[in-house]
Amino acid sequence: MNNRINEEISMNQNKDIIQQKHTRLKSLLQEMGSCLIALSGGVDSVFLMRVAHEVLGQKAVGVTCDSPSMPREELELAIQLSKRIGFRHRIVETHEIEQEDYAANPSNRCYFCRQVMFHTLKKIALEENCPVICDGYNYSDQGDYRPGRQAAKEHDVRSPLYEAELTKAEVRVLSHEYGLPNWDRPAAACLSSRIPYGSRVTVDKLRQIEESETYLRSLGLRQVRVRHHGQVARIETDPKEFSLLLTGENPEKITSRLKEIGFLFVTLDLLGYRTGSLNEEL
Repeated sequence: MNNRINEEISMNQNKDIIQQKHTRLKSLLQEMGSCLIALSGGVDSVFLMRVAHEVLGQKAVGVTCDSPSMPREELELAIQLSKRIGFRHRIVETHEIEQEDYAANPSNRCYFCRQVMFHTLKKIALEENCPVICDGYNYSDQGDYRPGRQAAKEHDVRSPLYEAELTKAEVRVLSHEYGLPNWDRPAAACLSSRIPYGSRVTVDKLRQIEESETYLRSLGLRQVRVRHHGQVARIETDPKEFSLLLTGENPEKITSRLKEIGFLFVTLDLLGYRTGSLNEEL
């Protein structure tokens, strides 16, 4: 195992404890008998789907909710993994952006998104005869500002990773053991999370964000966010990767490309990438 894995194991006590939690997760899923997994394509939901498929086989189904705020890369990954692993996978379109409560982008926007998502998943769960809907919320997610958790509670959604007390780092360790290709993939979030609260969510803004981030990753950036401040694109990335943005002709190339996408000004956040930076105003 590489140094990163060793560090994560050390950080989370030891492998025995991780395996105990893994066993607990399997037991929780076995007790369900059948379940529907909200599959985003991120590390947590993919890992949960993999274990559910191992335990329940075809009695576990992954459902990906597709909308303009869903990055295409995440959708494609979910599709590819369903073919590679062999789990049942459905894709359903959701239209939360058509809901005024969501599009207005209040600080609890995620609540309205999850309301639409879980309402949709409940219908599919009935079709699939799945008594339980599960999400990928893990033990490390506590403390984050997550208004969507209220919607999950209202719809009786279960979070097996949280129930098994599996942390994000532990999920990555186990994902690596399963050979999942996204085990070390940077944390992802819906594209709407790049738009400041109170600034309306539109399909055009989401397109600009996704095209900009896709371009920046093509340059070699690993973790990147493009925060949409009207005419201004504020780039967040690991400070260790600042040199990649600022070397040679890259400043001009990046500015030119993002202007083509629709921005007028391009800035680099000197504090670097941080989860939920737009929550700092709350």
